[in-house]
Amino acid sequence: VWIHGGGWRGGSKNHPPIQSLTQEGYAVASISYRFTDVATFPAQIHDCKGAIRWLRANGKRFGFDSEQIAVAGGSAGGHLALLLGVSSGIDELEGDVGGNLEYSSRVQAIVDYYGPADFVLRGKTQPDRAYTEKSGSFALLGGVNDGKLTVAMEKFASPASYVSQDDPPLLVFHGNADEVVLLDQSQRIVDLYTAAGLEASLQILDKAGHGGKQFFRESNFRILTEFLSRTISNNQTTSE
Repeated sequence: VWIHGGGWRGGSKNHPPIQSLTQEGYAVASISYRFTDVATFPAQIHDCKGAIRWLRANGKRFGFDSEQIAVAGGSAGGHLALLLGVSSGIDELEGDVGGNLEYSSRVQAIVDYYGPADFVLRGKTQPDRAYTEKSGSFALLGGVNDGKLTVAMEKFASPASYVSQDDPPLLVFHGNADEVVLLDQSQRIVDLYTAAGLEASLQILDKAGHGGKQFFRESNFRILTEFLSRTISNNQTTSE
């Protein structure tokens, strides 16, 4: 499942950069969510979890294995992919969007491309983006004109707040020249995973900024497929 970026205020689910995974025996679903001009957090994660439940409810209809789901996303989508992966069982983040509540929104693997993981940390190391309209996260968390956000809301929306020992394996890609989302965000979530004894890998792209085709080509694509082959099945028949 691919979740697109765009600062939680734009972007499109069209043309997901991981679409070539279909050539490796995987089904790829690209999903959308409400932008901040329509609703603030947690509407976005409610929409993503509703999409996972819908996919599980319709797996046999469309012929894919709905038991084994990996979620991936870039930038804002990376944040939502992380949050979806680590917040299983958190009622406030589950929502009831789309129904199908008898199905689980839990996923079996997470792939994060340069997504924010800890908004409290971002407020300390990148306040120019955390507390201004320069970054979409300000509107996402309900920011107002005085440039303030509550710590409670920052924690509520941060994947770093929910890491626990039952979380799925994690693969993270981040450029060390990224000035939009600092590398410390990915280092933070991987450190938390490691401390919890969970599987996590951080792939740092030298001189890479915020996004670009290099994240999805050649050696990095091989890292992605090897990770997926270890964590989810790519059987081309629907599980019973």
